[in-house]
Amino acid sequence: MPGRADRAVAVVIPAYQAAAAIAAVVSRTSRAVPGATVYVVDDGSTDGTQDVGREMGATVLVHPQNRGKGAALTTGIAAALASRIGGVAVPDAQTGFRALSRRVAQAVRPGEQGYDFETAFLLAALAQGLRVRSVPVSTVYEGRSSYFRPWVDTWRQARVFTRYSRAIIFGAR
Repeated sequence: MPGRADRAVAVVIPAYQAAAAIAAVVSRTSRAVPGATVYVVDDGSTDGTQDVGREMGATVLVHPQNRGKGAALTTGIAAALASRIGGVAVPDAQTGFRALSRRVAQAVRPGEQGYDFETAFLLAALAQGLRVRSVPVSTVYEGRSSYFRPWVDTWRQARVFTRYSRAIIFGAR
């Protein structure tokens, strides 16, 4: 599957209005870390950053509007995560829908209470070697906006990623 971080190392490059520089950054990264999967997260650029990233062979993830460096890093890490820990791609870790066995429900009990719960649950399950599969589900807000709070919830997500950083880097035990 193209874009999966099934290699030993994934590199996430957050980028905003970086068309003039991203080719050199991706090129230097590829030379410094041969064989790495390189993700460029275009955080709402209007200058062609994503096109240059693709031309350089990076896997490009796009935010339609600028959300900030933390959000870009969160998106990139999430794209690299599932295959790094559990050998599977998880295209939407925040879907809110879960089907799980009794064994999984008893084994995985994160303490998080907000949007970070889903990330913590997923990472804990993968780190424990539990089976994870994704099924596409459409988001339906019916005219309402999301309750996601960009600063607070992104910070909470970052704390979860930090807690599982060894598993992210080295894979499941």
